[in-house]
Amino acid sequence: MKVVIAGGSGFIGRHLAKALVARGDEVVILSRDAPQDDGCSARVVEWDGKNLGPWAREIDGADAVVNLAGKNVNCRYTPRALKEVDESRVNAVSVMGQAIRNAKRPPRVLVQASTTAIYGDAGERECDELTPPREGIPPATAKMWEAAFAASATPQTRRVTLRISFALGADGGALRMLSNLARCFMGGAVGSGRQFISWIHIDDLVRLILRAIDDDAMTGLYVAATPNAVRNAEFMRQLRRMLHRPWSPRVPAMMVRFGCFVLRTEPVLALTGRKAVPRRLLESGFTFDHPDLPEALDSIFGSEMQPKTVPSMA
Repeated sequence: MKVVIAGGSGFIGRHLAKALVARGDEVVILSRDAPQDDGCSARVVEWDGKNLGPWAREIDGADAVVNLAGKNVNCRYTPRALKEVDESRVNAVSVMGQAIRNAKRPPRVLVQASTTAIYGDAGERECDELTPPREGIPPATAKMWEAAFAASATPQTRRVTLRISFALGADGGALRMLSNLARCFMGGAVGSGRQFISWIHIDDLVRLILRAIDDDAMTGLYVAATPNAVRNAEFMRQLRRMLHRPWSPRVPAMMVRFGCFVLRTEPVLALTGRKAVPRRLLESGFTFDHPDLPEALDSIFGSEMQPKTVPSMA
């Protein structure tokens, strides 16, 4: 296959590109910036995420497109930053739809990223594909993102939307920051610690995207999360256990807000949560290789935490 990944230079895109190359596919990454050199043989083509250009030739004749493009939401929610976050998503969706409609040989499948943040701070309730979005800044961005995708018709192309949860991997995403805090003995529960964290191992997320590409029966909206969301306090406890760190005190919400101000990010990202349920995936028979948090963290950090052996001098 030829697979085009828009926004493929990010954490999820890099892992997906490696998996596609490993199985023999031709991979084209559309990126505003040069990606990290991961030794992956994917071809990189420049795009700005909002205008048609030479990159659109890669869409014509491609078998699949995966659109992960969008500015990182880990920032202060100033009017300017929010405008950039929203426009980066809406523009990328719109121009990709235009490129597909213009193609003489349009791709047979388009996989579009979204986010479980669309459910907002959901408290104790379970959220699946039928749960209506809530109000707030992250849900508003997600609703705008999905609305732009719905409005950008590609009638000859099968369409899949994945509401992606907290993707766990050692080399990117929020887990890298949380693990660094835990290593520095600052891995306590955040705020009340009762907010749910919905998560998915990066390997399972890549497997899910590959299935969305390959399985013609997959269409429409899916929640991309394991069925085993955990509360923030339990997540941090398991992370400390994995990294061999002792108990750490809870970080009060006031301190979280101050720390987020210093780090130029938003406390809503840490103090709110949701219990997402992948109902459609479970009904379709998708199985998770890493369904439980302790094993998932062990698969990420286990080899790193093994005792170092001293080579024999014999």
